[in-house]
Amino acid sequence: MVDPEGGRSRRGEDTLATALREFGEEIGVPAPGGTPELLGDFRQASGKVVTVWTLDAPDFVVEVVRSNTVSLELPRGSGRSVEVPEVDDARWVPLAEARELVVAGQVAALDALAHRG
Repeated sequence: MVDPEGGRSRRGEDTLATALREFGEEIGVPAPGGTPELLGDFRQASGKVVTVWTLDAPDFVVEVVRSNTVSLELPRGSGRSVEVPEVDDARWVPLAEARELVVAGQVAALDALAHRG
């Protein structure tokens, strides 16, 4: 996913290049090889729009997620910042299970994935 607030495209970078870069930064390994397919742009409840790409990689395995970190103000309004992993958990799950794990704004992307063909 390309997140306009976090995973912004760099100058001259297209959304696929951004998605591949973000995958590596957030998971800790390069994205698997294959032919990416654009699922589309999806508006989140916050109003931001994410561009979602997918590809089939049935043999791709990630043993350990090694995410980059981000600085968060905790508690909010305190002026105190802490570094935390951008991704603290990642796993491959069936679509039905994924629907229970994602935020509401990401369900449309899962629907597009289920209906691609």
